[in-house]
Amino acid sequence: MTAHIMLIVVFISAIQTMFGAGVSLFGTPLLLFFGHDFVDVLILLLPISLAINSLQILQHYAHINFVFYRKMAVRTLPPIVLFLFLITHAHISIGLIIGPFLLLIASKEFFPAIATFINRLMRYETPYFITVGIVHGLSNLGGSLLTAFIHHQHYPKDVSRVTVAACYATFAVIQLLTLWLFSAQEIHVPFNENMVYLIVGVMVFEYIDAVFYAKVNTEKYRSVFALFLAFSGGMLILKSLLS
Repeated sequence: MTAHIMLIVVFISAIQTMFGAGVSLFGTPLLLFFGHDFVDVLILLLPISLAINSLQILQHYAHINFVFYRKMAVRTLPPIVLFLFLITHAHISIGLIIGPFLLLIASKEFFPAIATFINRLMRYETPYFITVGIVHGLSNLGGSLLTAFIHHQHYPKDVSRVTVAACYATFAVIQLLTLWLFSAQEIHVPFNENMVYLIVGVMVFEYIDAVFYAKVNTEKYRSVFALFLAFSGGMLILKSLLS
């Protein structure tokens, strides 16, 4: 266990508690920045993400928008499996793949023309969801596009968070199965260490959920969600510039 990983786990777990996403979105570029291997990053982050999302689903499963969830699952899961398999077997520098995605995803928060393009793309759910699957399979960062789409729907806060959580949990299960089936020899994270980080993530969830999330109404949640998306964009731009 290392201090920087523990601090990252605490931070990203708090973000995911509030919005249903954040462990992969922020954890992936942060851990890659510290020099960790992409497969190990996924093995470390995905169980934490899955645990937090599962707790969110147990709390508010009645609020899941299953119409959205089904459409998302059918269109995103196949490209996630395909492109995750490709990126872990092609021996390509992950920075060369993630960099352009980071710039595209992040720039929508700062350039109206790109934001308009992505908003128009949201009208065509099939290509948009396929894009989410490709980006998530290649970089583990498709959650920014997913949360942007959810935010665009103007759902109540419980519907927004639990629907994102259901999607993300499904992503995590599929990614873990793909890694264990096709890339097990590339995993170097000790199981005991992984469990410690997972337990810390769950503890952060319990605290943040009770102290902060429960006290935020829908209107304030949408405002905070917008700030979350903007902060996501800024973080991704910074990571791209430093890559």
